[in-house]
Amino acid sequence: MDEHVPRAITIGLRLRGVDVLTVQEDNLSGKSDRELLDRAFALKRAIFTNDVDHLVEATKRQRAAQPFYGVIFAHHLRVSIGTCIKDL
Repeated sequence: MDEHVPRAITIGLRLRGVDVLTVQEDNLSGKSDRELLDRAFALKRAIFTNDVDHLVEATKRQRAAQPFYGVIFAHHLRVSIGTCIKDL
């Protein structure tokens, strides 16, 4: 989970048995999107975010044929917390 994702989403997923790691728990608060995607790749995880900048970094990686495990994006004003939990 990116650091901007509401905690309620993390809690909701964990209550459903989903293995979630937050940026804060991994001591990566304030790190760049590039660093977060590198860390997620090392852990073989996708990142869930509300931050459009992650999409920019993911696009750069796709165009450069650089591997990563994925970015799952939901705009915080267009998708509810409950929908995020259900969809994830």
